[in-house]
Amino acid sequence: MTETTEAVRQSRFTRSENLRCGVVILAAGASIRMGTPKQLLELGGKTLLVRTVEAALASSAWPVVVVLGAQAEKIRPTLARLPVLVTENAAWPEGMASSIREGVTTLQQFSRSLDAALIALCDQPAFSADVIGQLIAAQRATGRSIVAAHYGGRNGAPALFLREHFPTLTHLTGEEGARELLNGQPARIASVDLPALAVDLDTPEDFATQNP
Repeated sequence: MTETTEAVRQSRFTRSENLRCGVVILAAGASIRMGTPKQLLELGGKTLLVRTVEAALASSAWPVVVVLGAQAEKIRPTLARLPVLVTENAAWPEGMASSIREGVTTLQQFSRSLDAALIALCDQPAFSADVIGQLIAAQRATGRSIVAAHYGGRNGAPALFLREHFPTLTHLTGEEGARELLNGQPARIASVDLPALAVDLDTPEDFATQNP
């Protein structure tokens, strides 16, 4: 670990106010509908992935894990100067669940003292450090073991999971990731209305609306 990374780590713990939460950024998809790796598309002078990573690093959460898969050899160099843990998911064609498994496993290997993991996507332009702060604040306020962004009529990513859910997350299967977990057992879930996160960039048309 470099001195820069250690300094960032210490500042994050100082600001985390007791909840030790890591972040997993899912960036392993093949961007088939986009036709080019969406992770590398630039918005506001930065790639979507770097924007997402910098938002996570500006929050109280630590560490930040980035899960790569398709086109990893092209994407990895863009993260070289950022204090993040990068892991490659060889099983990325299985779907999002495989990347969640990889990311949460990497978090646990890095630190066994984490209280929670926040799962985020790399293609939501409205994702920010403030969003992370709102999810963490909602967990403190409600005591719920899952806190999810709510938009488009249901819960979705980004979402925070307390440690008790780590075994479930590391055994997920399928293409839908944690969708069922986020929308079942309402007594365990707190929802935070974040309608701006309904915008994700899957197609060239989606990107054009955000980058005219």
